[in-house]
Amino acid sequence: MLYVLLALAVFGLITSTVFTGLVLAALPSYLRERRAALEKLACGVGFTPPLSLLKPLHGAEPGLEDYLETFFVQDYPQYEVLFCARSAEDAGMAIARRVAARHPEISVKFLSTGGKPDYINAKAASLEHMEAAATHEILVISDSDVRVTPDYLRSVVLPFADPKMGGITCLYRGVSAEGGLWARLEAVGMSVEMTAGVLVARKFEGMQFTLGPTMAFRRGTVRRMGGFAVTADYCADDFVLGNEAFKQGDAIVLSHHAIDHMVINASFWQSMLHQVRWMKSTRFSRPKGHFGTALTFAMPFGLLGFAAGGVLGHWAWGIALLAWALVSRLAISLSVGRMVVQDASWFALLVLYPIRDFMGFFFWAASYTSSHIHWRGRIYRLMPGGKMRAAE
Repeated sequence: MLYVLLALAVFGLITSTVFTGLVLAALPSYLRERRAALEKLACGVGFTPPLSLLKPLHGAEPGLEDYLETFFVQDYPQYEVLFCARSAEDAGMAIARRVAARHPEISVKFLSTGGKPDYINAKAASLEHMEAAATHEILVISDSDVRVTPDYLRSVVLPFADPKMGGITCLYRGVSAEGGLWARLEAVGMSVEMTAGVLVARKFEGMQFTLGPTMAFRRGTVRRMGGFAVTADYCADDFVLGNEAFKQGDAIVLSHHAIDHMVINASFWQSMLHQVRWMKSTRFSRPKGHFGTALTFAMPFGLLGFAAGGVLGHWAWGIALLAWALVSRLAISLSVGRMVVQDASWFALLVLYPIRDFMGFFFWAASYTSSHIHWRGRIYRLMPGGKMRAAE
């Protein structure tokens, strides 16, 4: 039996190393495109059409005022910001009004849905209201828990200079907003694990989805897919929007620009719920790809090989297998986390990511334990294809 476990460890390390190779193979083309985009921006070759920035809100999240401030100091000639929440009295809206008052030069609209239409995913209703009220044809959608630099809008909108582009999305690096071990582990998973998967998908399938922290679409693209209502019953609304645009023939591009995704789940329990929910959402949205994710993790197999080799008395084998796993993870962590999204935390990349890789396997396994998720204080049941139904 121990030799079977040792063989399983070797098999898992081979598959995870193959995945590492795929990630490294995807890097050159992305880095080349990023270099070309940065050269265009540095030379003043820009594309700056007027645009509408859509910001759905839900409550006074930690750090919200500082994050919203970054969207009002953009180096961009003409844009408007639209905020929408379920209620006009939402605490997040009060913060948004306070920030907007400091920047009277920026056109701002404050909207509320009043709970209508009563979609399971309230964000879809907010996006519907904002799209209807938006002045401009290019819509940039950004989550409330992100922080951006002044060149954000110039960078994100650049690919729209090509009229064939229907949608754009950005990579992101995780940033622990308040510190803490669990938030930092979740953050490095965003920087490395998420980014690695996106780069491999882009290399071998093309972009068929978008990522929630930043999405941008032409209004015509959104209306041809049936409006933002297509996401009304979905948890992974970002995946659905990008996938619907792709299915109708619009090109989706991965921007060269990476943003800060602020991790606000500082407690152990909230962090675990969030990561398991994300895994379950991926399982129902992309079931075949998600199933194979188990073979992309290295540390569980390295530790299994170390334990099996040690019990069998083959300590040299065990140490070699564990070292194999560590080298594989550090190769991904440094190439993706440092080179691609430019995560500045060496401790997270060198120390925490191997731990996060080990944990990731168990999040993957947990995604098959049930179809229920905790989201915004309620429990929902995920259906085939990724739709949600209230479970209470």
